[in-house]
Amino acid sequence: MNQNQMFSNLPKEEFIDHSIYDKAGDVSYGAGVLTIDLGKFGTYVINKQSPNKQIWLSSPTSGPKRYDYSMQKDCWIYKHDGNTLHQLLKTEFELILDKQIDISKCNHSNIFLI
Repeated sequence: MNQNQMFSNLPKEEFIDHSIYDKAGDVSYGAGVLTIDLGKFGTYVINKQSPNKQIWLSSPTSGPKRYDYSMQKDCWIYKHDGNTLHQLLKTEFELILDKQIDISKCNHSNIFLI
């Protein structure tokens, strides 16, 4: 399982329209870390943890979480509540951006199977 695949199909164009949130916003990816700066709404950091086979999320809305990959469901799941990484990001970004986001083409985003 290549964790880089998790980021390969993210709909970055959804976050690049700076007029939606703030001129200070930015999206960057490097060394296994995806950073989504939404200006006044805060910064999301999604970090792959290869040794642990986990994805770590830092969200300005819901705080830090660690996601484990479920091969059976082909998605990243937070053990404490059973929700997927994609479910959480979709919910939070839709509230912040005030628009629907389609993540169905993202790798490992089987949110409807949970």
